[in-house]
Amino acid sequence: MRNEVLRMERVTYIEDENVKLEDFNLQIYQGEVMGFLPVNSHGKLALLRLLSRNLPLYDGYIYYSGEKVNTWKKSYRASNRISIIREKSSLVGNLNIADNIFVLRPGVRQRVIRTKILNQQLEPFFQDIGIDIPVDKDVEELSVFERIVVEILRAVIMGHHLIVLDEVGALVSDDELKKLHSIICHYTEKGVSFLYICLHLEEIAGICDRCSLFINGRIQKVLEKEELIRTPIVARMTEYNNMVRYHIQKRESQKEEARVIFQWENFGEEYTCDFQFDVHKGECLVLQILDARAMKELREILTGDVLPECGRIFLNGKRTKFAGNIRIAVVQEWTTHTMIFRELDYMNNLCMGLGEKVPSIWHNKKLRNSIRKEYSSALGEEVFDMPVEELSKKQKYQLVYTRILLQKPEILFCIQPFSGADLEHRMYVWSMLEQFLDKGIPVVILSLNLSDSLAMADRLLILGENGEKQEIQREDFPTITSPVPWIRPYSDL
Repeated sequence: MRNEVLRMERVTYIEDENVKLEDFNLQIYQGEVMGFLPVNSHGKLALLRLLSRNLPLYDGYIYYSGEKVNTWKKSYRASNRISIIREKSSLVGNLNIADNIFVLRPGVRQRVIRTKILNQQLEPFFQDIGIDIPVDKDVEELSVFERIVVEILRAVIMGHHLIVLDEVGALVSDDELKKLHSIICHYTEKGVSFLYICLHLEEIAGICDRCSLFINGRIQKVLEKEELIRTPIVARMTEYNNMVRYHIQKRESQKEEARVIFQWENFGEEYTCDFQFDVHKGECLVLQILDARAMKELREILTGDVLPECGRIFLNGKRTKFAGNIRIAVVQEWTTHTMIFRELDYMNNLCMGLGEKVPSIWHNKKLRNSIRKEYSSALGEEVFDMPVEELSKKQKYQLVYTRILLQKPEILFCIQPFSGADLEHRMYVWSMLEQFLDKGIPVVILSLNLSDSLAMADRLLILGENGEKQEIQREDFPTITSPVPWIRPYSDL
C-alpha cells in the first residue's frame, strides 16, 4: 500500500468573499511527482497559501502524513512540512549557501557553528546529485538554477516530505531543466514527493507520474502518465494545438525573402558585446540565450537599465539608439505586473505610449474618442474608464499589447512573453503577436527555453558564450536535438 503524504478532501476556501477553491480534492503519495496543470490560474495562489500555512477553511479537510492538520473550524498547527519554491527566492541574500541551509534551521545558532564544519556537512549533498556549487558561495551570486537547487537541498535536509515547484521550468534553460528533472527523480527514489505546477503539458509529461487538471478552482480530472502522452485532455488544449498548426501553415505560405529591418552589431557590455544578428520584415525570430549572465544583461539593455557604450544597432539601415526609441517596442517579462501604470485608468495607460509621438494626447479629446471608437469592438466599450485594479488578467494583456500597437513600432522585442501566463492567456498572447506579424512588424522573442516560442518562430538563433551562434531555419526544427520535448508537439503539425 502506498503511503499518502498529502490529501485535500472536499476543500472549499474563500478569500474576501470570493470562492477560490471549491470541492477541491488532491492526493499525493510518497515518492510521487504529481503534475498540476492550471488551464486558468483562478485559485492557484490560494492553494499555495493553504499549503504554506493552515488557514481556516469554509469546508473540507486537509491531511498531512495521515494527520488532520486543518478543518473549517480550527487550525491545529501553524505550518506543515512543505517547501514551496517559486520565482521569488526564499533564501537570505546576504548569507552563503551553508548558512542558509544549516544556520537558519530551528534550534541552530550561528555563533556556535564553524563555517568549515558546515561546508563539510553540505558537500556530500551536492556530490549526491552531481551538482558542483561552492558551498561558501553567497546566495546573491547564484544563478536562478543554482538557487532552485539550493532550495530543494534545504527542503530535503530540513526533512520536508513534500516540495512544491511553482512554474520553475519557465525560469531555467532547457539544459538546466533536464538537470532539474534528474534531481527530482533522484529524490523521489528516496521517498520525497513533489507537486509540479507547470503550464506546459509536454513538460509535465516528461517528469510527472500523474497530472491534476485544474480549472476554476477545482481539480477536473487526474490523468495517469499514459493518458498525458496519448490524449488531448481538454478542449482548450486542442484549440491551442490548432492555433499552433494554423500559425505554422500560414507562415509557410507567406515565406519569402524579406528585407533586413534591424541589425545588432556587438551592442552590449561584458556578456553581450559579441552578439551579432539581424531581423527581417515580418519575421518572428527567437533568441535562445544559453548564458544566464548574458540573458540578464540583454534584459537590462532592452529595458533601458544598461546603456552600452560599445557596438551599434541599425533600424532600416540607419544607426540608432535603443533607450527611449519609440520605434523599438519592448514587452517586459511578467507583462501584467511590469507594464501597467496602476495609478492610471485604462485610457491613460493606453495613451502612455503615445505621449512622445503625440504630446497633445493628454488633453486631446477628439483623438481619445477616435481611439475609443476604433478599439471598442475588440476591447469593450466599458473598459476605457476602468481603474487598473478592476481589470481581469486578459484585459491587462489587452492593454499592454494594444498600447504598443497604437505606438506603431517598427520592431517588437518580447522578453519571455509567456512567463506567468496560463494556457488561456498564452493563447491570447499568441493572437496579439500574430497581429504584429500580420502588419509586417518583426517580433524578436528572448527565451531561456523553447516551449511556446519555438512553435511561433520562423527562425531560431541560439546564442552561447563568447559570441557562439547557431542559426536554425523553421524547416530544420524537427532536427533539433533538445534535452526536453519542446519540439515533439510541433514537428509533425
